[in-house]
Amino acid sequence: MARTVLSLQGVDIFQNKHKVLSNVNLQVKQGEFIYIIGKTGAGKSSFMKTLYADLPLTEGHGTIVEYDLRQLREKDIPYLRRSLGIVFQDFKLLPDRTVYGNLHFALKATGWTEKEAIDRKIEEVLDKVGMRTHIQKMPHQLSGGEQQRIAIARALLNDPDLILADEPTGNLDPQTSVEVMELLKEINANGKTIIMVTHDYALLLKYPYKTLKCDDGTLFEVVYKTT
Repeated sequence: MARTVLSLQGVDIFQNKHKVLSNVNLQVKQGEFIYIIGKTGAGKSSFMKTLYADLPLTEGHGTIVEYDLRQLREKDIPYLRRSLGIVFQDFKLLPDRTVYGNLHFALKATGWTEKEAIDRKIEEVLDKVGMRTHIQKMPHQLSGGEQQRIAIARALLNDPDLILADEPTGNLDPQTSVEVMELLKEINANGKTIIMVTHDYALLLKYPYKTLKCDDGTLFEVVYKTT
């Protein structure tokens, strides 16, 4: 029986005290791949920010990777984020450091101290995303797709149970988007749970997974008609 990595019951989601989603009920099991879709301003990013505690949960009940979002204290937030892999649209790589330096910084920030273990882990995640030969390159020397691969490698550093990907293909051309999706598909096939916000409906058709839509203040599952 797959364990539950995210459970939301009667959750209201707010952005600047403005309610953007009402009565969200969701159970996500380990190994699922779920899309979140909806128009700009429909609440997708606010939903994701609530999951990684950038926005507080004040209404309803929510647990994510065994953290209670209602009871979460400020000092617990870094530990929660270590249990999550977070991938952003704009990569968020440090421009003044190499690929190695970016990953090294992320590991040190999450409590890693032993150099040999750090080096092994960096090589391991770069292998997983096919970027080991780029370890000494600077971000500006990489294409958008390569930068996103490094961002995904960074998300894998602490072996997270759940990866939150907020528009990971939003800044990429269609071919590169497919390459990033193939990588996420492979990571999911190896047992990682992925929740991904996207506007790219071509990807939804090419890679059909469970889809939830933010619309008119609610979050609901979209069932595609099969002909």
